[in-house]
Amino acid sequence: MRFMRLHAVARRVLFAFALVTGLTVTQPTWAVSPRQLVDMADFSHPMVSPDGMRVAFRITRASIARNTYTSTWYVQPMDAATPPRRVGAGGVPLRDSAGIALPARVAWSPDGRWIYYRARLNGRVDVWRAATDGQGAQRMSTGDANVRAFALADDGKVLTYSVGPTRDAVADAEQAEYDQGIRVDRSTPLGQPLFRSGFTGGRLATQRLGLMFNRVALTAHIPDRWEAVDLASGKVRDLAHAAHAKPSLTVADIVKRVPHAWKLAQDPASGRIAVLTRTKAATDHPRIGLLMLPSLRAKNVVPCTAAACTGKALSDIKWRPNSDEVIFTVTPYDNGFGQSIYRWNVQTGGVHRVAFSKGLLAGERRWVPGQCGVSRTALACVTATAARPPRLERIDLRTGQRTVMFDPNRVLAGDLADIHARVLRWTDAKGRTLTGQFYPAHRAGKRPPPLFVTYYRCMGFARGGPGDEWPLASMAEQGVSTLCINAPSFSPNARQRYELGQAAVESAVRQLASEGQIDTNRVGMGGLSFGSEVTMWALIHSHAIAAASMASPTTSKLYYLLGRNIGKPFLSLLRSNWQLGSPGQTPRQWRQIAPTLNLDKIHAPILMQFPEQEYMFSLGYAIPLMLSHRADLYVFPNEPHNKFQPRHKLAVYERNLDWFRFWLQGYEDPAPSKRTQYKRWQAMREALHPSAH
Repeated sequence: MRFMRLHAVARRVLFAFALVTGLTVTQPTWAVSPRQLVDMADFSHPMVSPDGMRVAFRITRASIARNTYTSTWYVQPMDAATPPRRVGAGGVPLRDSAGIALPARVAWSPDGRWIYYRARLNGRVDVWRAATDGQGAQRMSTGDANVRAFALADDGKVLTYSVGPTRDAVADAEQAEYDQGIRVDRSTPLGQPLFRSGFTGGRLATQRLGLMFNRVALTAHIPDRWEAVDLASGKVRDLAHAAHAKPSLTVADIVKRVPHAWKLAQDPASGRIAVLTRTKAATDHPRIGLLMLPSLRAKNVVPCTAAACTGKALSDIKWRPNSDEVIFTVTPYDNGFGQSIYRWNVQTGGVHRVAFSKGLLAGERRWVPGQCGVSRTALACVTATAARPPRLERIDLRTGQRTVMFDPNRVLAGDLADIHARVLRWTDAKGRTLTGQFYPAHRAGKRPPPLFVTYYRCMGFARGGPGDEWPLASMAEQGVSTLCINAPSFSPNARQRYELGQAAVESAVRQLASEGQIDTNRVGMGGLSFGSEVTMWALIHSHAIAAASMASPTTSKLYYLLGRNIGKPFLSLLRSNWQLGSPGQTPRQWRQIAPTLNLDKIHAPILMQFPEQEYMFSLGYAIPLMLSHRADLYVFPNEPHNKFQPRHKLAVYERNLDWFRFWLQGYEDPAPSKRTQYKRWQAMREALHPSAH
């Protein structure tokens, strides 16, 4: 912090000088445009066929023109001898209430002729069956209600699925509330429009609060009905509530036998159960262990004692078919979440590394890594690194040889070749190791480039950082280096969390500046969710940030007021997560965190691009900052915590790029459509830096 304070005055003087002298950067031809990052292909988790010969996966792409997404199911031979075959439309991806796409689950028929999946097509959510030879797909569920879950019997002869109320019944319930007025109670999502304002089940729906701020449908309380389809005859019958498909083994089934069980995988052939356990350490770093239960009722457990599975950040387990081996994935922080995959023989105790990457081997860019499909001889994995967007690879389980199976993002990967992105490691003043994905800027002249930093979780191909808001590669191409920092831990103490984030940013700036790679006087920062909280903390408690961008509101008195309506669960979370009671009960803690109580300490301009579901939480400080020319606020209709509509994603990308080029480079895009935007920002600049004019 001392380092940053010593440079605070110098930063402002030099920044003002750059504005007076008209620092601009020539606009080159795009190689990696924000639009390309919106348009890139996303993968589902691959699922291998029962015979191990083929793999099924879904590809999703955005359509900016139609402001929606299209997805397609493919099947490809595991030996990659032929390209993937399109077998069926996947429809519009379904999402959770935070805006994150739900996992696309597929079930293979035992003979490998079909794959079954849930999809929203033609305004309804059904179970579909696609022929794996590409001969077509058909809807398998009937009726006028959306399918919520499905299962295929082990013998592949019966499909069961659950449905909620009919679509007409849902619409009627919503309209009845609209006509009679919506009564506010603890389940009312205050802070957003209350009639059909958020996406649930792929449609704009009237929402209620589920667990805390999780949104559910108005009719979510209505129990599911289960139906079964005889796949030979096509006959459909209603099932009793308890007569649906046999449930899978869950952690709850073994927790008495294995305390602290976290994840499990059962071998369908032998019934053996591989288990990851997770316990809290004295610090906020959990201890994770790997063991095997010979059966559900076995009295003994078999632990993995090899170095590779002891004291490591294990993240996933799977059984290798028809073998004594468990495949496990390690995702360590100190390698920037670069993954390794191992196989553990539960009979001999031997552990062998299959593959290693500086990025993800089991997932693409999710905060929580995904899974590889596994056959007897190979893995099918969606891989991604800081420099390469996701693609599908085959990894030989014996030799570790990696073969590219399908790379729909190869053009983008080629365009990224000149941006030498890499995992960055450094230490802060307390000796703590920190990591992040670094995208060095194209440099023009001798002056070091500015830096943009975002903070939270950065795995695989970082793309737009946490929340996918900042086009990191595009910014680097346009002369602004970007760094997506991984939070090394999450202390339950709010002040410690934020101070660690501040230290991570300041130490990264110090390290890169000492190497001549960035200009300490031109540092921007942005964040989503916890990243927004750290950004606001840095604005209040540090002098490192010249300009900021926030994708989420932070903790405020208005957030407290609206949250109080939820009652005890909210107040308990506020106390445990932020150590906050009411403003009158814990004034010191509120003073540290709340921007409304620290407006006099915020001197950097802030771009706020908030979802409609959350923006009201910010108004207590956003309005004063706007009135004093320190903030520019945009609200995106019908968006949840993670904005996902393609046109909104593109607008957010482009505005963030314009924002940081304006404040850190003095550059203005000459497009006539942006004149009004720059006129506002010029007024902000004049108010913040009057000596520069």
